[in-house]
Amino acid sequence: MRTERVRQAAYRMRHHALNMGEAQGQGYVGQALGAADMLAAVYIDQLTFRADDPHWADRDRFLLSTGHYAIGLYAALAEAGIISVEELDTYGSDESRLPMSGMASYTPGMEISGGSLGHGLTVAVGMALGLRHQGNPARVINFLSDGELDEGSTWEAAMGASHHGLGNLIAMVDINALQADGPTAGVLRTEPVADKWAACGWHVARVDGNDVDALLGAFDSVSTDKPSVILCDTRIGRGVPLLENREKAHFMRIEADEWQICREQLTEGYQGVSA
Repeated sequence: MRTERVRQAAYRMRHHALNMGEAQGQGYVGQALGAADMLAAVYIDQLTFRADDPHWADRDRFLLSTGHYAIGLYAALAEAGIISVEELDTYGSDESRLPMSGMASYTPGMEISGGSLGHGLTVAVGMALGLRHQGNPARVINFLSDGELDEGSTWEAAMGASHHGLGNLIAMVDINALQADGPTAGVLRTEPVADKWAACGWHVARVDGNDVDALLGAFDSVSTDKPSVILCDTRIGRGVPLLENREKAHFMRIEADEWQICREQLTEGYQGVSA
């Protein structure tokens, strides 16, 4: 039942992402589809929060370092009941609380304004350290991309988290192997990435980020004595073959007649799951 709850939520979140994306005709839809299982595992299975009180002091903090993944997070916030599914229809429009890049000042449940890549983990380390000083048992979960591993500030933060023994900190890295400038391996090779995190003193798990059982197992394995990182190999556009095979998939332009095809392909791949 645990796995199925997350799986069904991820399916609905993918539909939400397609519906939001259609309003703009383009965007970071591929990342939202690829990371849906990761975000569903967090919000449906892991995070302690109160949907009606996003600023509850004892909540677990989820930091979206990759602000351009906001479309995926909005889908998760709707599944968690923090915002309504109906509000998703306002995505990217004037006066909306759901801008195309995540803004903490606009959106309930958005902890930081992401987008300046490489800053999320530094904020997460400070937040986790502050919570520990306060005696607050809440955890901090930081979502970042493989492209952010190009940034030196990420590795400074990784070393700082280990130095302070932040067992209340979990990092999740979406390894979809693609950046704005091309394949991640071609922009700046980071492999063997698991060894690098381990050398910084982190507990490391590497899993298929589109395998719900594997994701939940990785969360079950995290350390409470030192920071943990879950490296998630994902596929951009996951669940929609039409988009999985797009050559230029970082920022997608999807034609008007393709959106319904995308929905149908998604539904075909999730037989037995209700939207």
